[in-house]
Amino acid sequence: MTDESAEIGDRLLPLDGWHRARGARMVSFAGYQMPIQYEGIMAEHQWTRMSAGLFDVSHMGQLLFIGDAADAALELVLPGDIKGLAEGRMRYSLLLADDGGILDDLMVTRRVNDIYMVVNGATKEDDIAVLRDALPDEITINHMEDQALLALQGPKAAAALARLAPGADGLFFMEAGAFAIAGVPVWVSRSGYTGEDGFELSIPAESVQQIAALLVEQPEVKPVGLGARDSLRLEAGLPLYGHDVDPTTTPVSADLGFALAKRRREERNFPGAERILLEREQGAILKRVGLFVDGRQPVREGALVLDGEGNEVGRVTSGGHSPTLERAIAMAYVPDALAVPGTPITLSQRGKLHSATVAATPFVPHRYHRKGSLK
Repeated sequence: MTDESAEIGDRLLPLDGWHRARGARMVSFAGYQMPIQYEGIMAEHQWTRMSAGLFDVSHMGQLLFIGDAADAALELVLPGDIKGLAEGRMRYSLLLADDGGILDDLMVTRRVNDIYMVVNGATKEDDIAVLRDALPDEITINHMEDQALLALQGPKAAAALARLAPGADGLFFMEAGAFAIAGVPVWVSRSGYTGEDGFELSIPAESVQQIAALLVEQPEVKPVGLGARDSLRLEAGLPLYGHDVDPTTTPVSADLGFALAKRRREERNFPGAERILLEREQGAILKRVGLFVDGRQPVREGALVLDGEGNEVGRVTSGGHSPTLERAIAMAYVPDALAVPGTPITLSQRGKLHSATVAATPFVPHRYHRKGSLK
């Protein structure tokens, strides 16, 4: 099977043939051939919301950091409290440039003898180069290229996974641990990119076809492609690196200030600290917000945010139709003074004007399995 969007030099995922055998439409994304849909984006989106979707995210970078004080070394480039991270706990963080711009967003987990990190697929090679340059020589960075990564997301994900990896459903949101499925070692974290409860599974690439087959044998589970992954994360108000977040944005302007740990803010010793903390006190010039767009036609990335005189004052970074809300939604950068929910906004896309209103995110409430929450 070939696809018109294939590019010369695209790499293949360990499950490439598995996807194609299930009728996936493959597209080029982050330098890989990846499934964008199987039976349809709308159906896959709705299935994940009500049951459990299986996503192949093996294009992402999985890194191990080994060595004494690896946690302190990572704080040279991340603004999170890595030293305070307990074993089996994970944290969202940001790889920062010297000027405070965001080079990537990522997940960090402390394991027994190392620190595990998942970075974005499109930036992983650059991330590794930045990390090798910034970290002391005694810290070993292992790029786990022999590991695949699957995400199992949705309200029935825990029940499906528990049959194959007993005890994995005992994890809470942002916790992780070592399990086995059919004798295959699997590192399981309870997190994800859909706003739903769910898990990410790091699996030896040589065994991922076996594990994927076992997962989709569960009645709750169907394979889901990139298209629904994008609509789900948009409804959840989660940024996509390279679109909603990039080196020109800071944690404050990107509305990711929660990633700045209190101790690190007090120490003021992470990259770009002076700029970022000043923005935190005084506000950034532009801020990422959610938008409800009037009418049924979605606005897309690149649409302009206009002021009352028709001048460009910001841009839409993600937009589309919300299957759950049955309306058009978007994310955009707007001047800080306009970033209050309820504020009317004018958008321009291909010369056509659209009315919108600033909205609080997430658009659809998160349903993470947190400690103390009702099951």
